Amino acid sequence: MANFVSAAKVTEVPPGQMKSFVVAGTRILLANWEGTFFATQDLCTHDNGTLGEGELRDGEIECPRHGGRFDVRTGAVTALPPLLPIKTFPVRVEGETVLVSLDG
Repeated sequence: MANFVSAAKVTEVPPGQMKSFVVAGTRILLANWEGTFFATQDLCTHDNGTLGEGELRDGEIECPRHGGRFDVRTGAVTALPPLLPIKTFPVRVEGETVLVSLDG
């Protein structure tokens, strides 16, 4: 069973935005796409750039360094140069709190 921990308040990541957080010592990126929250690693697999400084467009996270893109739902690469997907984490919302499981 997944262990969920508090990552942020719902209001900290408005729809269409994303923001970096450190959760239980792990740097993650929370994205709010069309009112649904997603959590991924905050480092691009191409050159370890911080994805939180990029943009969220049409369900894709765009890396600010070289324009690589990842599907916010699955972590899959949708535009090169990255070749490897980013890790995703289960998310759930309870009241005004966004919870993330780093177990899975």
